[in-house]
Amino acid sequence: MIEYPDSPDTPHSHLPFSPATKVGNLIFVSGQASVDATGKIVFDTLEGEMRRSIENLEKVLKTAGSDLKHVVQTRNYVRLHEDIAEFNRVYLEFFSKPFPARTTISGCLSPALRYEIDCIAVVANEGEGK
Repeated sequence: MIEYPDSPDTPHSHLPFSPATKVGNLIFVSGQASVDATGKIVFDTLEGEMRRSIENLEKVLKTAGSDLKHVVQTRNYVRLHEDIAEFNRVYLEFFSKPFPARTTISGCLSPALRYEIDCIAVVANEGEGK
């Protein structure tokens, strides 16, 4: 059975996709960018956009019964290759050893975004400290 976890706290887009799909204990989260609750892009520095994007990711994961500690893979999209060092610095504030599997692609975003992230996570076990 496929579920589509959603809540008023989950950022929504006008584009045709679900914030997340859940199959069994796997959660597939669509790309999260620096947007507000209505899906409007919030422009910022790379660090600011990363923080907002990952906060949005956390909201989607929480709605689906998980959190950043249960992420098994991330895919990261960084607009400028010269921002990769800063990207890695900020990324370490949210993810620690043992790190999730990761793919990072640069030079792929439109000028409207500096950063976007999607992920695959597992559901947090009941009673397990999230």
